[in-house]
Amino acid sequence: MFKGFIFDLDGTIYLGERLLPGAERVVRLLRERGRKVVFLSNKPLYTREDYAAKLTALGIPTAPAEVVNSTFVLIRYLARTAPDAKVFVMGELPFVAEMARAGFRLTENPAEIEYVVAAFDRTFDYRKYNIAFQAIKRGAHFIATNPDRTCPVEGGELPDCAGIIAALEAVTLKKVEVVVGKPSPITVQVALEAMGLAAADCLLTGDRLETDIRMGQEAGMKTALVMTGVTDAKTLEASPLQPDYVFAGVAGLEGLLR
Repeated sequence: MFKGFIFDLDGTIYLGERLLPGAERVVRLLRERGRKVVFLSNKPLYTREDYAAKLTALGIPTAPAEVVNSTFVLIRYLARTAPDAKVFVMGELPFVAEMARAGFRLTENPAEIEYVVAAFDRTFDYRKYNIAFQAIKRGAHFIATNPDRTCPVEGGELPDCAGIIAALEAVTLKKVEVVVGKPSPITVQVALEAMGLAAADCLLTGDRLETDIRMGQEAGMKTALVMTGVTDAKTLEASPLQPDYVFAGVAGLEGLLR
């Protein structure tokens, strides 16, 4: 039996504002058995406190310390790498506010910008695009929160951060330097530190092969894929990335607890 369980959120634990079947029971049983639980999200739209509050409201009591999202990971990475950097964030207001609260000097002047941070941004427009373009052309570093192509929502998917990254790469001819979110080992390390466990003692469960399953495998974890998010049977069959377990939904993990 694993000592730690790492869960993706969107498409695994919930979809939009709807808790997926079995999620509450599985997490409760794990905690009752003394297992560590951490939730991961590549979405930089909210804080760890926001995610904890959402999970709690949906019926899974959660502390902010049990959540690791790409906002938190990126802030921690940049605070260690370039704590005094002047930064331009291509993201939504909550993420921009989190960066400001963390003490980063935010600017929209391309001549001052030292780091351009790309994120999932539903407010993406030409003004932001041009500021980032001009800054990168002047030599600013180019990093990003996550590599996801799409974000699963009820009724379909939305374009995610990969589109923002691609747009900037296309015009600057500069590749993104660091992407901190899944499947980055940077995120794995933060999650393992939160639990105080080694990778071999953990099971990572998610709905994406290219982020969740890849990250778990590269870290030395066992992995479980749920079919409630973006991966369908045809994609799974054709993929070289094969999880250790495949479940119709997160409720399937209950079979591992017997």
